[in-house]
Formats: sequence, structure tokens, C-alpha cells
Amino acid sequence: MEQEQWAVRVKRNRGEEVRQQLIREGILDRQRKPRIEGEFLILPVISGIEGAERALFETRDPLPDLPRHELIGGIAIMLERDPAAAEQLLSLRPSLHTVLFPLSDVEGNFRTRRFEVLAGIPVTKTLCQEYGHRFEIDLSEAYFSARLATERQRIATMQKEGGQVLDMFAGVGPFAVTLGKKADRVLAVDINPGAVRLMVRNIRMNHAENVLPILADATSLPHMVPWTFDRVIMNHPTGALPFLPQAFRLCTPGGTIHCYVLQSAEGEAMTEILKYPVAEVTERYVRSYSPDRWHAVYDIRKKS
Repeated sequence: MEQEQWAVRVKRNRGEEVRQQLIREGILDRQRKPRIEGEFLILPVISGIEGAERALFETRDPLPDLPRHELIGGIAIMLERDPAAAEQLLSLRPSLHTVLFPLSDVEGNFRTRRFEVLAGIPVTKTLCQEYGHRFEIDLSEAYFSARLATERQRIATMQKEGGQVLDMFAGVGPFAVTLGKKADRVLAVDINPGAVRLMVRNIRMNHAENVLPILADATSLPHMVPWTFDRVIMNHPTGALPFLPQAFRLCTPGGTIHCYVLQSAEGEAMTEILKYPVAEVTERYVRSYSPDRWHAVYDIRKKS
């Protein structure tokens, strides 16, 4: 029996990329079967998001409960160490090639994690597609979260055509490449050589010629860079706040700083941020990190 509900229409060659994105955002209706209409894939969603339309869908057989996991390209990171559940997850998701379990949190100056392979091919490398971009990932070399894809798009919609952007903790380059579509120039900095190697490949893969990768400690940037920036990205949730002096020195008056933090209480970083010349600051929830902590961003406009 068919039932009408909200749907997203996408070109078939982008179908898996968009499907994974809708799963990460928690709005794909997995109880309905997607449809194909010519060159388009019609995906059922649970709410009328921007660009959605109405369509008829068949109800699929109930799916078994899947173990909790995060998807990054062809890799699933499980939140519990359960090899049997990992094998089940691998069999139920044809797009997966590997299931990992983290043996550590993000650690060290290079912000990496250690993993155990629970099922599938014993690798930590994968290719992740995100809003028309492709990123080569090696989770043992550099941190990457596909769950920040929506946040990267939010910042991209704020970026006007032109301007200078600084990404102080660029990792493999997802913010830098995404913002490079609009900015005149993006300076993408990381202290991790492995992350910078991957970033260089991702810049080439996405033809982001205006993104300049730099291997450096963000502390030294004010002495290295002779210009200021209209937008500064500080995506280092466990360690961004100590770098606020450098961010404010490098931000143009009237420019914007996006400072990401992990916090356990609303406004936790506000006292530290207000030590600087702030014209306006807005706090925003990004995603859950653990039962008692969440990933937040402070959008800060520097005084003119």
C-alpha cells in the first residue's frame, strides 16, 4: 500500500551521498522504500524540509534494530565493542566496507584516535562525499566527523562571495574546501602532517585552487601571516579557547569568528570570549558528544 508524504528529489548519481546525509540528520524515513523516476531518486523524509515535495511511497518490511554507530564514507564507527553486532551492521549496509571501534578519544596535538577493526576490511581509510565535495579520509591520521556536514553548510551560506577566510585547525580540509567555493582565498592550517597531506589531496580532488594548505602551529600564525581575515574558523572543540588571542589578532574589525567548544553547561565559554573586543556573540548547539557534554559553536562578531 502506498502512502503520500514528504520527499527529497535528487539526481541518481548523488543518491547515496544525499541518503547518508539524511541519515546523519535523522530525517530519512527508513520505513518507506525510495523510488526511482528516470534520472532521479526520490527519498522519503519525515518532515517538510526546504526543497521537499510530496510523493507516494510503499512501506518496506521493518528493519532490524541497528547498533549505535557513526557513518563516515564506507566506515561505521560503533559506540560499543560488539563484534557480532558489527558483522550484522556490515551485512545490512551494502555501502560499508569496515566497522571500527574507537580505543581512545581524540588525543594529542595531532587530534587522532586509535581504533580496533571489528568487521570487514582492516583499514581506516575511506572516501566521504558531502554536498558535492569528496574527501579522502584516514581516521588513524586525522580526525574527521561527517556529522558536521550540516554545520559546514551553515557557515557556507553565511559566506558572501569574495573575502578572506582562515581555518586555524583545518584537518583534512572540509571547512576550507566548502568555503573555498565562495571566498577569494582560504588559508587552511594544521599542525598534523598527516592531516595536511590528506588536505592537499582533497584540495586537488575538489579543484579548490584558492585554498592554501599550511603545516604550522596556530600559535605562530600572527607572526607568519601579513594580512587579516573576514572569517576565522576555530574547529578544535577540546582546545580552541587558548587560541582566541591569535584569532582576534587575525580577524578583520567587523569580521566573524566561529569558535567550537565541548561544554557541559550553556554559556560555558562566554566569560572567556567576552575578554576580547566582541561586538556580538551568539551561542548555538551543534550536536551531542556524550550524555553530559555537547558540541557548541559561538559565532562572534569582532568590534569594528
